[in-house]
Amino acid sequence: MITRSTMATVAALTLIGLAAAAAAGRPAAPLPAKKITAAGVGKVKLGKTHARLREQGLVGRVRPGCPLGENTRSARLLAPLRGQVDYSVTNPRVAASIFIRRGATAKGVGRGDTIADIKAKFPHARVDRNTEEVFGITLVKIPKRDGGKFQFAVDVDTKKVTVIGVPFIAFCE
Repeated sequence: MITRSTMATVAALTLIGLAAAAAAGRPAAPLPAKKITAAGVGKVKLGKTHARLREQGLVGRVRPGCPLGENTRSARLLAPLRGQVDYSVTNPRVAASIFIRRGATAKGVGRGDTIADIKAKFPHARVDRNTEEVFGITLVKIPKRDGGKFQFAVDVDTKKVTVIGVPFIAFCE
């Protein structure tokens, strides 16, 4: 014989199972973008050693950097960020610049935004067109008085931000 308490338990378990199944079918909410400042991006800060960044699970293994530089090293940023950290040539190696492709914004400006979007958030931004012919990008420099130093790279063809560099975008020519 089935009692009321047994029926209530079965009903409760059924509801829990249905709720779990519904939650499993929903896509996970995207992680919020990390914040870019003059000090770095998210927990990846300029001046931190590679060992410390690796210990925190923020970067991958150290690897050779720009082939034109002597003894240069870099490491990939780990999810949710995309990009790389370039290190100093001194020992211990510390983060000298950060190159961000995805996963972070500066005052809400990030990949896919335009120069107009940048200027709306950073009124003192300076547009540098000297790199357009050789590299196909326009650099937009954010000064200290607007929360920089960092730079946006805007593709000449699409007119959209493709990369953000803290404190600058390093070129390996």
